[in-house]
Amino acid sequence: MTVWELDSGNGELQLTTGVTGAAAKMGHRLTIGLDWHATVHWSGDAPAAVEMTVDVGSLEVLGGDGGVTGLSGPEKALARGNAVKILDAKRHPKIVFRSSAITGADYGYLLSGTLQIRGRERDCDVELKVEDLGERWRMSAETEVRHSDFGLKPYSMMMGALKVADEVVVSFSAEYPKA
Repeated sequence: MTVWELDSGNGELQLTTGVTGAAAKMGHRLTIGLDWHATVHWSGDAPAAVEMTVDVGSLEVLGGDGGVTGLSGPEKALARGNAVKILDAKRHPKIVFRSSAITGADYGYLLSGTLQIRGRERDCDVELKVEDLGERWRMSAETEVRHSDFGLKPYSMMMGALKVADEVVVSFSAEYPKA
């Protein structure tokens, strides 16, 4: 059985937050990067199992769109601290996706499995797009995850007039060399 090991050196995993509430125009839509590691087990020429682990402590606020002013360094640090606290990184240092079924599709593969965040598991489907670039494979996916599905309370301020949206967009892209 062939096994692929991929990590942040092969690509990126990013989260994009939204902003809601009466004062939403004042808030920043954050782009957050995280370190990750994935193992893909192959059976013949098809993937049989995928596991991705994300290091919550590696969370880094890369930037922010919107807001009254640009996102400063101290604001990035505050946003990071709030996110790590909400995710309870000390007790739950890892986020894990494990596939339970992988189905071929025109775009690549549908990965069905469970996503575990802060000790809670939920079913999760990910449409993984695969492109043949000649010397290597490019894989990409984008999916939404809701704070509320995992018992997380999004950060808010001004008595709820400005808060992080429940839905977070998770984007993944990586390349892997052909054998």
